Amino acid sequence: MSAIAEMPPAIWLLGAAFLLCFTRNRISSALTVLVPLGALALLLQMDQGESLTLSLAGLELQPFQLGPVNRVFGIIFLLISAIGGIYAWHVNDRWQQVMATAYATGALGVTFAGDFFTLLVFWELMAVASAWLVFARRQPDSIRAGFRYLMVHFAGGSILLGGILWHYHETGSLLLTTLSPGDGPAVWLILVGVCVNVALPPLHAWLPDAYPKATVTGAIFMSALTTKSAVYVLLVLFPGWEILVYMGVIMTLYGVVYAVLANDIRQILAYHIISQVGYMVAGVGIGTELSMNGTVAHAYSHILYKALLFMGAGAVIQATGVSRLSDLGGLARKMRPAVWLYMIGAFSISGFPLLNGFISKSIIVSSAGEAHYPVVMLGLLLASIGTFLSTALKIPVFAFWGKDPGLSVRPLPATMYLAMGIVAFLCILYGVAPGLLYGMLPYDRTYHPYTAYHLVESIQILTFTFIGFWVLREKLAGARYIILDTDWFYRRGASLVDAWFVHPVNVLFTVSAFLRGKVVESASRTFRNPYHWFKMNTGPAWAFLPDRERPYLGGIIVWILMAFVLFATAAFLV
Repeated sequence: MSAIAEMPPAIWLLGAAFLLCFTRNRISSALTVLVPLGALALLLQMDQGESLTLSLAGLELQPFQLGPVNRVFGIIFLLISAIGGIYAWHVNDRWQQVMATAYATGALGVTFAGDFFTLLVFWELMAVASAWLVFARRQPDSIRAGFRYLMVHFAGGSILLGGILWHYHETGSLLLTTLSPGDGPAVWLILVGVCVNVALPPLHAWLPDAYPKATVTGAIFMSALTTKSAVYVLLVLFPGWEILVYMGVIMTLYGVVYAVLANDIRQILAYHIISQVGYMVAGVGIGTELSMNGTVAHAYSHILYKALLFMGAGAVIQATGVSRLSDLGGLARKMRPAVWLYMIGAFSISGFPLLNGFISKSIIVSSAGEAHYPVVMLGLLLASIGTFLSTALKIPVFAFWGKDPGLSVRPLPATMYLAMGIVAFLCILYGVAPGLLYGMLPYDRTYHPYTAYHLVESIQILTFTFIGFWVLREKLAGARYIILDTDWFYRRGASLVDAWFVHPVNVLFTVSAFLRGKVVESASRTFRNPYHWFKMNTGPAWAFLPDRERPYLGGIIVWILMAFVLFATAAFLV
């Protein structure tokens, strides 16, 4: 291939993001679709094992490497980026398109990185670009959620950076390699930094806080990229870490419990991201070839059906302007195509046979049984109940077939239906022909999803969950409340931090600016008419202070004395 064709896919998308800064309307919309498709075509032509190595300031870096695992992640990231571009074709917001493309660039950069430096650069690019998709909704709650999102991800990135620097100090290498729990504190810092993006409880609250407040189209990219790129990093660095098995089960159950409680339709789906990613984390922790295949397959399937679910929820918001379940109803007659396309995604995430969720989630459950984790296997099966309960029953029954509150419905752009149709087709295609997905998996392990045992087990879970929902449907109806998660701690802590750290510094700078202004003003008056200045200022030394500033006089004196003491001490030491 030519040198241009051999460029890493992330470079193609980075170039597209740059071009989008100078294009408008249909041209920019076309670029968001065609460039990912072109990069996908080139990726499919590349041979496994291709890499790019360079030296920077004496460091050996590998900004691109292609292997059997990241090839699958690269394919689905590029595919969903193109489909997301179709869904967002109607959006007349150039910077939202730029940031969505930059976001995909970051995910691809992380996926194909062969060293920690490259990974960290693209890791932070993802944080900044995805935060823009929250800010771009331009609502007060979105702005606040965007800042919280940034703070959490910058904190996670700082922890990751600390672990990387410590690891480099101990090993002298920045190349990505499999890490061991006994390698020291550095690898645990790296794990914590990655777990922030994985949305592991209690480090997860940024996800259900920010995703429901993102733009309608931006949430599609957010549902696909951040958590799954972090899952890929876990696959590379931490396979077989047993602690991840139990952390994954906690995620699956934690997510579905909060999804059942949530009222906002996109918040319900956001909590299910946490739950479904829990399956992948558990698969990484089990560490067998079957579980690793299951993790890769489930990440691929999850990106598809979760994007379809967020597209359906976005269609509801686009058409009605309403997102709370308690305010919706009667949409099945008004938005019939969008509702049925949503239901394909809902049945897929619930594990219905002949859909892609059925053929991927079951691999991880089976691998838990094969690796002699019966309690883990039971926990993963229980999480399936909550998934079907809230995604395929609660949202449709109350939002689509519930009592009609008289909402007016605006027509949707045809491209939104087109994107949903493409993803729905892929969910069915992989479910009917699982070999298409299994053939891409990294390990040569045979797995047959359509066994009598698995089919009977799935039908039993779905049937009894439906019966339980129907009995308790009045209790599960959407209520007009807002749930708080572990984000309560930093929401409540914000006032304490402001009182202890922010306000004193503000006062210091206010007093400092006041003093500087008074010194300049006093000097100006003195040199204009020294006699007049002396005559007017023969009162107390603090008479020049306005009344509202005099309470700060004691603090001013203290800070001046402290500064003098520090200066004198420094001069003495020197």
